[in-house]
Amino acid sequence: MDTLNKTNLKQAIIKVLQDYVEFLGNDPESDLQLIIDENKDHYLLMEIGWHKNQRIYGSLIHIDIIKEKIWLQQDGTEEGVANELVKLGISPQQIVLAFKTLERRKITDFAVS
Repeated sequence: MDTLNKTNLKQAIIKVLQDYVEFLGNDPESDLQLIIDENKDHYLLMEIGWHKNQRIYGSLIHIDIIKEKIWLQQDGTEEGVANELVKLGISPQQIVLAFKTLERRKITDFAVS
């Protein structure tokens, strides 16, 4: 797989996040907020709301672009955002599973850093 430039990485990230919003966005008790900062390369999908008396607040997905690589800081999905990005043509060597320890990253097919 070819290494993609920053513009292609941004487009892939936004596509994946928008797909998750469409897929998950039907819960009447919580709201999904897609937060995109293309200038600083931060991308978040937040879930906010209430379930009975329990507050829901947190990031489902947090992605940064650092040195031409996608850094997955948080992935709260079952399917795995990294797998969705690979399906869109992103090389596994351009994706860092930052939510895993350095030692665990070394035994994956994805970039270590």
